[in-house]
Amino acid sequence: MTSLAFAATGAAQAAGAAHLPTLVSDQVASKIFAKDATLWGPDAEKESRLRLGWVEAPAVSAPLVAEIIALRAEFTAEGVTHIVLCGMGGSSLAPEVITATAGVELTVLDSTEPGQVRAAVTDRLAQTAIVVSSKSGSTLETDSQRRIFEQEFTSAGIDAKQRIVIVTDPGSPLDKSAREAGYRKVFNADPNVGGRYSGLTAFGLVPSGLAGVDITALLDSAEEAAEILRDDDADNIGLRLGAALGGTVPLRNKVVIVDEGSGIVGFADWAEQLIAESTGKLGTGLLPVVADPGSPEIGEGLGDVLVVRLVGADADVELGANEVSIAGELGAQMMVWEFATAVAGRLLGINPFDQPDVEAAKAAARGLLDATPKATPAIFTDGAIEVRTANDDAGWLAGASTVAEALAALNATLPADGYLSVQAYLDRLANAPLARVRDELAAATSRPVTFGWGPRFLHSTGQFHKGGPAIGVFLQVTGTAPEDLAIPDRPFTFGELIAAQAAGDAQVLADHGRPVLRLHLSDIDAGVEQLKTVVAALAGRHTDA
Repeated sequence: MTSLAFAATGAAQAAGAAHLPTLVSDQVASKIFAKDATLWGPDAEKESRLRLGWVEAPAVSAPLVAEIIALRAEFTAEGVTHIVLCGMGGSSLAPEVITATAGVELTVLDSTEPGQVRAAVTDRLAQTAIVVSSKSGSTLETDSQRRIFEQEFTSAGIDAKQRIVIVTDPGSPLDKSAREAGYRKVFNADPNVGGRYSGLTAFGLVPSGLAGVDITALLDSAEEAAEILRDDDADNIGLRLGAALGGTVPLRNKVVIVDEGSGIVGFADWAEQLIAESTGKLGTGLLPVVADPGSPEIGEGLGDVLVVRLVGADADVELGANEVSIAGELGAQMMVWEFATAVAGRLLGINPFDQPDVEAAKAAARGLLDATPKATPAIFTDGAIEVRTANDDAGWLAGASTVAEALAALNATLPADGYLSVQAYLDRLANAPLARVRDELAAATSRPVTFGWGPRFLHSTGQFHKGGPAIGVFLQVTGTAPEDLAIPDRPFTFGELIAAQAAGDAQVLADHGRPVLRLHLSDIDAGVEQLKTVVAALAGRHTDA
């Protein structure tokens, strides 16, 4: 059997003691696996009835394995050894963690940033096949990525249809158009599984299997975990984790996830979407914070923080106060966290299967693309950074004339139970070092800080930002790419698309009354270095105070 282990202290332990007896007596575990849609209340019943297929995903997905392996063998025989995944949110995060953990290469293109797109389409094109994944079949980002790859294949004298694999729900617009176009293979996923719960369906398995992962072992691990999770027992790890996540009093709604040698690469990024998008609604929810072992949030003893440590099976971890540790193989962990998130949703009194606020930023971006408004003038410029805000009433920024002063002004708006969200609409590969400002901002503010790459976080924590409690303040970083990239047969470029996505999301946040500071880097390299220097100084001043 798969190796799973769990421990909890303080508020997390107390939450288990308080809620496990009721969860067991109400038969929540067995009812989840019986796909009982009534568990989350009448308002959620219609959606839940359509979204519980994940409980049987390991078994339902098993027949896909042979098809995926056969297609991989065909590609290998043709000299196609490089797989690129064009997908967003639930379509990309699971394959990324699956392949990284297995040590297998998969290029994940989950951006509209021109430089990142160009890097993907110019890398080993002759040896490349792409997997285009979209549950709805109408995802703007993945459609744009498919278009540029199809153009580049054709220009290189490659039969594009033979290099494109589709993963989508049956009957979606992409399902129909892909079959009409005659693409190499169309895989249909289970339509009764939501995107963030889809890691063990075709969305996770097709790109991972084509890249070379042993997906049979992954499914076996998940199936073994499912057998444990269906038991109505107080020792059920999924019930215990769910109680810890959703049942603390008062609610510790900042869930700081830190890897302590779990052997799973990037799991917290996958869990971030699962938890934030599932729970962040109706003014409540859980905000995952992806952290490192030395991150400030872990040792500060904040009253609204729950620390979750991902550990190895044989780890001997000494937990601090109000902490959780959990161990297990990747497939098992995916099942446990999906189950626990559903349990937490029941305790929070929300529907864990909808995402009512995700569409708002998409609609705003589409509106900006159609209207092509003039750029808003900067309030001021400091070096390579232009400073703006999306708020009509931005009295909080009054008097600021440097980036340091603007950041200090934004930090001053943080409520006592708030968080700072950094959103970087840049090439997440080329500009990866920028993510280090997260820890420094956490030190400077003494509050939890999240860091997301745009536009991918719009399919993830974006739901919590709008639908969760109104306690977030937002730092958006954008940049002017040195060279833009046209999208075939579209009236806008990749550069215009990512700019509209950033501006649209900023406006929606501002419309929700959230403070939004926008920093635009006129020279990306110089601007990143300037911003890193400013943030380091802020953290230093805080430390010295």
